[in-house]
Amino acid sequence: MSEHAVRPLTLAWVGEHLEVGERVVGVEALRGGITAEMRRLTIGARGGRTRELVLRTFVGVEDAEDSLEREAGALGLLVGSGVTAPGLVAVDAGGAHCEYPSLLMTHLAGRTVLDDEGLETHVPLLARQLVAIHALRPAERPPEYVTLTTADTVVTPKGADAAAWAAAIDVIRRPAPSYEGRFLHRDFHPGNVLFDVPPAGRAGVRISGVVDWAGASWGPADLDVAHCSTNLALLHGPAWGPRFAEAYEEAGGVLAAGASERLYWQVRDALAFSEDVRLVARAWRETGRAELTTRAVEERLDAYVTLLMDTLG
Repeated sequence: MSEHAVRPLTLAWVGEHLEVGERVVGVEALRGGITAEMRRLTIGARGGRTRELVLRTFVGVEDAEDSLEREAGALGLLVGSGVTAPGLVAVDAGGAHCEYPSLLMTHLAGRTVLDDEGLETHVPLLARQLVAIHALRPAERPPEYVTLTTADTVVTPKGADAAAWAAAIDVIRRPAPSYEGRFLHRDFHPGNVLFDVPPAGRAGVRISGVVDWAGASWGPADLDVAHCSTNLALLHGPAWGPRFAEAYEEAGGVLAAGASERLYWQVRDALAFSEDVRLVARAWRETGRAELTTRAVEERLDAYVTLLMDTLG
């Protein structure tokens, strides 16, 4: 099947949730994701009017039903919250009607920005957006956060600083620190944030929305901060990880009080990337970051883990 095509049962399901007289007139595959197929659907109506929707489909993903139920629930909770997110149109979390579990949502304007240009402006915007997410107090809490990485599943990169990695692995053998729960995005990073970037020479860049709420959870703010920090460190260089944590606090966010507690969450997230470096690097190359080979990302991850252990350990 072409990557641009929508499978027949899924297409029929989409059609059931369109307005009278509408139909799918265009399909575009969206790049940069790891676990899901993402497609932008152009919906045509009488008189030549069009609008766009986004179709997320999980193929061969073990926890697809849970992820889509989390996302559907989060999108419902975010309505009227002040945090701009897609609107839920329909969800088939169990794949009862589609070939595979799927979710249909509205399309947000804006684009992801993954290159190095403008970081000094973008990082504070990211920090303020995450503070706004953590400030939400939904009437119904999402499920508790989960972590899959263990001390025994970490993959130490070839040529890495063995002592730093051994010490980092020992950190996550400890029990998780106590924390005050917050509403978490759980996959907050530049690839899931849309920016409205004005033409060259004009000021006023802003965030136009946040997407991919399939991991929405309840847990420590440090975990979301750590995840964005790791992404920034791997995309732009190790120093950007700690700089994001600083920007988060400057924006009014509150992190764990103790250095050892902060280290736990930062290291836990960084080590989680060791198991998926190849997939992460490939997704970033698909967005245009051709220099981010698997080896290049491994080297940045090693440098970041070493930096964390030197500064916080």
